[in-house]
Amino acid sequence: MSNTIGKTRKVSISKLFVYLLLFIAAILSVFPFYWMFVMAANHNSAINAVPPAFIPGKQLVANFQNVLSNIDFFGAMWNSLIVATVTTAGVLILCSLAGFAFAKFQFKGKNLLFVFLLVTMMVPPQLGLIPQYYIITKLDWVNDLKAIIVPGMIDAFGIFWMRQYISSNVPDELIDAAKIDGCSNFRIYWNIAVPVIIPAFATLAIIKFMYMWNDFLWPLVVLREESSYTIQIALRNLIDNYVRDNGMILSGTFWATVPLIVIFLLFNRMFIQSLTQGAVKS
Repeated sequence: MSNTIGKTRKVSISKLFVYLLLFIAAILSVFPFYWMFVMAANHNSAINAVPPAFIPGKQLVANFQNVLSNIDFFGAMWNSLIVATVTTAGVLILCSLAGFAFAKFQFKGKNLLFVFLLVTMMVPPQLGLIPQYYIITKLDWVNDLKAIIVPGMIDAFGIFWMRQYISSNVPDELIDAAKIDGCSNFRIYWNIAVPVIIPAFATLAIIKFMYMWNDFLWPLVVLREESSYTIQIALRNLIDNYVRDNGMILSGTFWATVPLIVIFLLFNRMFIQSLTQGAVKS
């Protein structure tokens, strides 16, 4: 009886320790966003004070009005939304089709092509800036959102992710049965594979949407007119070389981060489901 009580108490203490670590990790994860909100809601003098303000002030609206007076904030947000949404949709379609082909089809050079795909993931994207910019200029896409959308639809990680997920979650027997019933390859993909890989879609969508929303280097290279700026390029123009208004800068950054939080909250459950798929055996 005493041994049972001791084991129960030990388990309870261990769980309490785990919960405490999770609580601390959650606080550390949320604190940067809270600190950004505090700075966005305070005057520049309160931010530069020692010690700085740790409580939100009353300047959130005033700082955001300064943002609107300096840049076309909503226009840039709209451009980023178009780029991130269209690119993410294209990636989901193209990468799932390619991943399905790599996972379930047999064709000549399949393994070599897949190895080449993995090698491209190891090459820094900065090395492709010059040839990619040369192609964009030849297509006359400079200052056009197509210069960001079209190259962004090709994603080696997306193909790799879909290939791995389809390989482990779509049974070969189900595909063979569909072929016997006379289904075409696309119908097998659409009616059998797609319903199974919805969680993988959610994970890839979150990753790609966040990447395209936060992308700075490539849009900085190809977008030169203010009307075509994405939000990251527009926020860069808030930084003045002589006077830096941190409250205004962080106000723009705070509101530019809100869409990412909304997207993550919408797909959070499927995101976790795809990451834990296969970790627990049924």
